[in-house]
Amino acid sequence: AKTEDYLVGLDVGTTKTCCVLAKPNERGGLDILGVGSRASAGMRKGMIVNLESAVETIKGAVEDAELMSGKGVGRASVSLSGERTRSINYQGVVAVSGRGRAVTREDVDRVIEAARQVQIPQDSEVLHVLPQEFQIDGQTGISDPVGMSGDRLEANVHVVTVLAAAAQNLVTCVNRAGIEVADLVLPALAAADVILTPDERELGVALVEVGGGTVHLSIFERGAVWHSAVLPVGGDNVTKDIAVGLRTPIPEAERIKRRYGSALEPVTEEDDTLEVPAVAGRKARVISRSVLGEVVRARTEEICQLIRSEVERAGLLESIN
Repeated sequence: AKTEDYLVGLDVGTTKTCCVLAKPNERGGLDILGVGSRASAGMRKGMIVNLESAVETIKGAVEDAELMSGKGVGRASVSLSGERTRSINYQGVVAVSGRGRAVTREDVDRVIEAARQVQIPQDSEVLHVLPQEFQIDGQTGISDPVGMSGDRLEANVHVVTVLAAAAQNLVTCVNRAGIEVADLVLPALAAADVILTPDERELGVALVEVGGGTVHLSIFERGAVWHSAVLPVGGDNVTKDIAVGLRTPIPEAERIKRRYGSALEPVTEEDDTLEVPAVAGRKARVISRSVLGEVVRARTEEICQLIRSEVERAGLLESIN
């Protein structure tokens, strides 16, 4: 979101809320002016469950970024997640209206708008319509049809939908923090713009972003996104497993996970131990770090298997190189 001569991004996540201010440079990249981050409150699995707490978290992250940059935040591009995010591949068709049957930019806009009219549940709304490829009179695999001739223009698009109430709650929350929402963006698609190379997008790649409450998955092939999904698992599940398995409070489980947690095997000796605080003021216990490793590894393997199952369900396992 452009505010004067700089850009603002806001990510309201399950475990942390981040704000970044950046300015375009002469090299075509961005210079970071300021960053702010606060532990999230009022969020669960990417959804707002306490409006006031979330507003205060956003205010804190924005204030930190403003303080570092010396700039004020008026508008921001905001990430939107949540386990009710869905995607579908759809097709739009229009007649070419350009002079001499040449495809114009207006024709492209019309065919994408036609593809946008996909039937979705009443409680959902369209977040993104992303072109995959175009066809002109049956010729497939066209990335940019402008200027080409034909009678019939078709577009294959990837449509991402979100729960309408979740989107409105997030907009309301950001507005109450004193910020205008310029647009909403799916986090994995924003991350893909930063991380993935053109070669990876062309050959086939899955981008997996593991958050506190959700996992975002986007699959690219032939330069476009063909599948996206949000899975309701994340780092918080590992924390809760540690809390239950080691019988320790959630905050202590999070601390132990961050400091000692590892899914790799083997990483410790059998006599390598750590002290685990107990619940309700009971005496702390000493356990082997290998026990912690088993808990972390089991949940991590399950998350990875869920990701693989989603890729298989989309029929794109063989597309990932």
